[in-house]
Amino acid sequence: MGALVDLPLDTPDGCAQQQRQYLTFRVQQDMYAVASRYVREILEYDQVTQVPMMPSLVRGVINLRGAIVPIIDLADRFGHGLSPLGARTCIVIVEILDEDETHLMGALVDAVSAVVEIEADALRQAPAFGSRVRSEFIEDMARLDERFITLLRMEQVLSVEQIAAMAGLRNESLSPSADVR
Repeated sequence: MGALVDLPLDTPDGCAQQQRQYLTFRVQQDMYAVASRYVREILEYDQVTQVPMMPSLVRGVINLRGAIVPIIDLADRFGHGLSPLGARTCIVIVEILDEDETHLMGALVDAVSAVVEIEADALRQAPAFGSRVRSEFIEDMARLDERFITLLRMEQVLSVEQIAAMAGLRNESLSPSADVR
């Protein structure tokens, strides 16, 4: 797996500019963006190691310079079924802060588009209805060119706690009862 892009996280003029930079990508027919402060790198999709008894949204894990990184299929996370793998399929490696721990997670996307600057006045609150993803996953909406882009709240989308709970529920439903005598 080769890195496509290593995104610089430190900007000379500080944090304010960084918060307006977003990586845009496509999941199915929809465009999404994630704040560049979360993104560590982008990898071409190659091979992932499947993990038994995981929910379908966990496509597997990769070894990234000695770190085991779970790969989460965003289409499945959004309730749209598994993403078909294609020539432009990528894994966006993001860093998620969960309580006091930092976790590397991989987000499987159909295609990465670009890093864009979005001005604060272009941001709009997402409507309470009509979205194809759960409202807690949405940070804001932004108009870019002639399209609306959904800005994702990655700490919710890739919540380690929620995904671990799904895996636990799946394991409990597949395991024999502990009360068997």
